[in-house]
Amino acid sequence: MAQRKKSGRPGKAAEPVEFRSEALAEALEKQDMAAVAFALRHGNTVVPLVKPGPRDKPLDGGEVWTYRDPNTGDVALLLFSDAANKPDNLPPAVGLQSPAWLRTFLKRYESTITTVFLDIAGPHPMQAPPAELLRALEV
Repeated sequence: MAQRKKSGRPGKAAEPVEFRSEALAEALEKQDMAAVAFALRHGNTVVPLVKPGPRDKPLDGGEVWTYRDPNTGDVALLLFSDAANKPDNLPPAVGLQSPAWLRTFLKRYESTITTVFLDIAGPHPMQAPPAELLRALEV
């Protein structure tokens, strides 16, 4: 599990950072789009990173990894309910992103991203177009 030190308290033990959204995991298990929308609106989401942001710049979340189909050029964003669900063949780094970040990212790349996969390798995958997720995040 990733570790983060408490800032401003030298000598204290590091607190574990949980790269998981229990609400999203449960919603995906039920395959309930309304519950998925609620989880995305109210909780963090795990995203794969090409390169994490520098430790001394906490506002830099790193560069998000997306999949481009070599045959069609279609771009997919992969989101995970738990870092443990990320396939090993993806870059090893992950970020924990807020609902506001996800909304901004989807708006910025809405014309580029053709689909969003949630927990693509399971245990309960789901797929949605970016516009549908944006509508869910706006409610």
